[in-house]
Amino acid sequence: GLYNRVGSLTFAYLIFTLPFTVWVLTGFIQDIPRELEEAALMDGASRGRVLVSVLLPLMGPALASTGLLAFIQAWNEFLFALTFILSDENRTVPVAIATISGGSRYEYPFGPIMAASVVVTLPLIVLVLVFQRKIVAGLTAGAIKG
Repeated sequence: GLYNRVGSLTFAYLIFTLPFTVWVLTGFIQDIPRELEEAALMDGASRGRVLVSVLLPLMGPALASTGLLAFIQAWNEFLFALTFILSDENRTVPVAIATISGGSRYEYPFGPIMAASVVVTLPLIVLVLVFQRKIVAGLTAGAIKG
């Protein structure tokens, strides 16, 4: 019952990006000193409170970086969208751009395709500019010891 539905793409993108995000976040969590968690537990915080109050604020840059990279991967993905979606109203942007055709079979519409590509790229540029500091902090978090 998932064929030609947005839920099929959501499920496919989740499964496709999950190994990458788990790999990046695991590496980041391993670099967090265990003493921070132990100190919070000694102060009387529960495990859930340690996660919410200590670990999640430290993981902000890594969450922003992996979230943005997973979003970019899903935003630009072509093959799953072409395979799982048939109707025009559920089509993703890369597939819609690929289906733009010219006035005849010998005309390739460079102008409309380039205009659509620029419009599709703008949200990604805005997201990168908004999260620029978090991305740099997340990517360089494990580079320096000390």
